[in-house]
Amino acid sequence: MKVSQRTVRLQLTEPLRISRSTMAARDAVWLFIEDEGRLGRGEAVTSVYYGLDADTLGRLLHAESQWLARFAEPESALEALRSGGRDSTPPAVTAAVESALLDLLGKRAGIPVHELLGTSAQPSAPTARTIGITSPRQAEAQAARLVRDGFSVLKIKAGSPDPADDMERVRAVGAAAPHARLLLDPNGAWTVGTTERLLPRLAELGIEAVEQPIAPGDPEALAKLAERSPLPVIADEDAVGFEDARRLAGRVQGINVKLAKCGGVTAALRIAELIAGTGTELMLGCLTASTLGIAPAVHLADRARWIDLDGHLLLAHDPWTGIGGADGTVRVSRHPGLGVRPRTEAESERA
Repeated sequence: MKVSQRTVRLQLTEPLRISRSTMAARDAVWLFIEDEGRLGRGEAVTSVYYGLDADTLGRLLHAESQWLARFAEPESALEALRSGGRDSTPPAVTAAVESALLDLLGKRAGIPVHELLGTSAQPSAPTARTIGITSPRQAEAQAARLVRDGFSVLKIKAGSPDPADDMERVRAVGAAAPHARLLLDPNGAWTVGTTERLLPRLAELGIEAVEQPIAPGDPEALAKLAERSPLPVIADEDAVGFEDARRLAGRVQGINVKLAKCGGVTAALRIAELIAGTGTELMLGCLTASTLGIAPAVHLADRARWIDLDGHLLLAHDPWTGIGGADGTVRVSRHPGLGVRPRTEAESERA
């Protein structure tokens, strides 16, 4: 197997503000695994929160390239990866390697990744579309535009210095999109007291569920909050991997699984199996990334109650295509592997 990588800058259409930061761009490292004339691709993106910059990702993926060189074929590499052979590697890096291997194996077999994972029907689902921390007027205009485009699920970021501003943003979005499902995500910005005070009011305003309202680091407090909440509480920053999910299963109403956070498709499926039947439901989330980075999760879209896979839709230019989403629904293509192709290639075929 021949392995290479490339670092690129992904620019957002407009800066996205959440409670702890504002992002206008991020770097991505693309991993390419070539074997017998077929090419598998994966993506890892930088994250200040998880301590991964472009240089670190490049170095770690280079180390993975050397590890992959030990294997004669991708099947044995994937088996070793799934058996926990790279547990010391950051989850985002493992997810990118697994993605490239699955893409390669799907292309070799001539089938999409979801079929490799045991699902015959093409997964598709309405995805939430994120509205960042902005003025009520801007949020209202954005919500109205998104509904016109076909979005039926909107995720409102919260965590303004004054929680009253968050409530005004929720009201504005609700007025512009009265029939949309509304999710709220403070990214851990609220105290327990503030959360308990706001949750009943948010329920009255039509919020369907709230992600990680309080600061991560005290999952017991989050679980106790979920017991008293009139709304479903979804753990995100407090549910990084399998052990976190095990501690929270049956104690919160949802867990947000991001492949870059948990370690990839196999890790996500383990968490989904763990929480099945516990009363804790699966949410599939993502970091802002290109279609290449989002695609593996779309192949799992039929397994989750909440889908938040809009990271590629936040980009000014997505270099890849193959999972839709612009009309409010993400869907896998019929092409083998991840079903992702360079946008320039797809556009030249349509010309």
